[in-house]
Amino acid sequence: MQLHQLRYFTAVADTRHFTRAAEAEHVAQPSLSQQIRALERELGAELFHRARGHIALTDAGEALLPLARRILADAETARREVQEVAQLRRGRVRLGAPPSLCASLVPDVLRDFRGRYPGVELQVHEGGSQDLVRALADGALDLALVVTPLPVQAPALATTELLREDLVVVSSPDEPAPVRRRRMRVADLRDRPLAMFRRGYDLRELTTAACRAEGFEPVLAVEGGEMDAVLGFVRAGLGVAAVPRMVADRSGLRVTPFAPPGLHRTISVAHRGDVSPPRAARELQRIIERSVPASTTPAAGATADPAED
Repeated sequence: MQLHQLRYFTAVADTRHFTRAAEAEHVAQPSLSQQIRALERELGAELFHRARGHIALTDAGEALLPLARRILADAETARREVQEVAQLRRGRVRLGAPPSLCASLVPDVLRDFRGRYPGVELQVHEGGSQDLVRALADGALDLALVVTPLPVQAPALATTELLREDLVVVSSPDEPAPVRRRRMRVADLRDRPLAMFRRGYDLRELTTAACRAEGFEPVLAVEGGEMDAVLGFVRAGLGVAAVPRMVADRSGLRVTPFAPPGLHRTISVAHRGDVSPPRAARELQRIIERSVPASTTPAAGATADPAED
């Protein structure tokens, strides 16, 4: 008994017609009929009542049909499982992430993944959450780390929350502390020059919205940079900036937390909701989720604000 014989048998059972079954299986009708006959000889029973213009299953055919479907389904499952194992030896994973996470969480995750699956090509696309959501919807990415909740008009995506990350204020260690307290209020940013990210950057929108909620527009000393540029502007003493804690703890800059309730952002991993990600992408997501607790631990190299309450 061979798999292609079972496929031909189920095709005839579904169509009740040898010619249509042959067309569905992309095989010549005589070849299909020959294979059905060979299957019947092997089983020792006829599977179809063959009457002119009418094909029906015999009792033996009725007994075989659910078993044949199960065998074919199991064979397909086995094929997919083997292919997915092969995908972890070669293939490609396309990950999108905001620049702030590319400077903090992502390098450690990719190092772990690369160590486990060196044959899988890794492609990283930096961008704001809105750009990444569009890239996911277009099929240009397998996974993306995005700020949630997503905009109402976002396409249907499956998201898994990873962390709720604090934002802190970074300032140059060579400049006076931004406040004499251990913590800042958003109101303390009034009239204080800020090194601001480019337009469309998630952190720009969040910082600006927080300032406006306190009744003022932020003062921008310099704007238009990505994460590395903004940290460089802060290091040069051009202004302060609100950045994620993971980035601040690696920056070597003075770090001043916000007073409660503080500023936060929620990071989630997202993929298209209508298709399952490839096996390699699912494995990358597992590594990301496992890496989050360690990545949120304050790292060495940050200069804490020595000012007291």
